[in-house]
Amino acid sequence: MDCKEKFKKTVEDFLPYNEQEERDKEMLLQYLASGESIFFRESLTAHMSASAWVVNQSRDKVLMAYHNIYDSWAWTGGHADGEMDLLKVAIREAMEETGITKVRPVTEDIFSLEVLTVDGHEKRGAYVSSHLHLNVTYLLEADDREALHKKEDENSEVGWFGLEECLTSVNEPWMRERIYRKLLDKMRNIRY
Repeated sequence: MDCKEKFKKTVEDFLPYNEQEERDKEMLLQYLASGESIFFRESLTAHMSASAWVVNQSRDKVLMAYHNIYDSWAWTGGHADGEMDLLKVAIREAMEETGITKVRPVTEDIFSLEVLTVDGHEKRGAYVSSHLHLNVTYLLEADDREALHKKEDENSEVGWFGLEECLTSVNEPWMRERIYRKLLDKMRNIRY
């Protein structure tokens, strides 16, 4: 089984938590079946991304970065850029965007999935058209005593937030209510 088929099987086996995940899973599987090269951002309408919901060891804090493009506190994450091991992408992005050096998956399974709209924006002096991120999220753990640093070209701050505090810090209503609240609820309902 090649990497793409393995990833497709992982998505097929994913059990949706709510209607949003159920519908977004259907859409992600349609894109995977389309033959489009969605693991590369050259796929202009939609491409794969991976996010990390990074918690501390006691599971009472979430690590977030103030994202320059979205002008909001957000999870970490980034484009697959050809990598089909999206857990690897989520870990790499968490480390690059926050400065943490020791991070581990709480589970290697997909924690959440979502189709996210990305409005057109400027990046490195070039316009990027509106598109979709076909996103998978992984639950990761890091030490909240480790030194943090921002990634200047992507975020302006990095910090740990209490579970409810993270919601009040997010400027994007849809992300706060539909995604981050869901992630907190899922965290509370799983056994590690």
